[in-house]
Amino acid sequence: MIIKRAIPLALAIATGVLTLVALLLQLPALYTLLLGWATFLATIALLLGVLNLLSVHLWRIAYPGDTSRFYSVVLVLGMVLVFAAALTDASHLTANSLALVFSWVQAPLEAAFAALLPLVMLFSGFQLLKRQRTLTAVVFLITAVFTLLYHLLSSNLVSQPPLQGVLLQLGDWLENVVALAGMRGLLIGIALGTITLSIRILAGWERPYQP
Repeated sequence: MIIKRAIPLALAIATGVLTLVALLLQLPALYTLLLGWATFLATIALLLGVLNLLSVHLWRIAYPGDTSRFYSVVLVLGMVLVFAAALTDASHLTANSLALVFSWVQAPLEAAFAALLPLVMLFSGFQLLKRQRTLTAVVFLITAVFTLLYHLLSSNLVSQPPLQGVLLQLGDWLENVVALAGMRGLLIGIALGTITLSIRILAGWERPYQP
């Protein structure tokens, strides 16, 4: 039992130390080798995840009592069509069919979800204000409403109101100062958390690879 736990721990610590040494001492050969191993393992994990997803939804299609069979059929058909498009592009039977699938399906869906996000935030702000009338809820709702108005005014879809210049300047300041500062704070927090987790893994205190 001790050996079973010690081997993954030793491999994780050795890989982390080698990667750190390769980055600090500028050893491109060692870094490229480790990066190739990581890419290969990530590819295998992604392939296994796709196969597992396909098997789960095939089981749902075959099971008569499942109410989500329609969504499983759509997902399986989508996977088959995308895989077939990739095969035909690779065999030079078609040209850019996979890119057409992404531009006709993936990009419109992403745009639709991105367009719905401000409305969802606005309604979430109203629901939050109904449940608890706190300063945070009020600031969140005001920010959501002002963001919608700012982008509506900047798109030139409506006639110019008297205070359009002031509103646009205020919106630019909020996006370029307040929102950007928040994003940078989140990125710094993610970086510090990643460094802390890496140190804990190198020291053997954190073992996410063990159940």
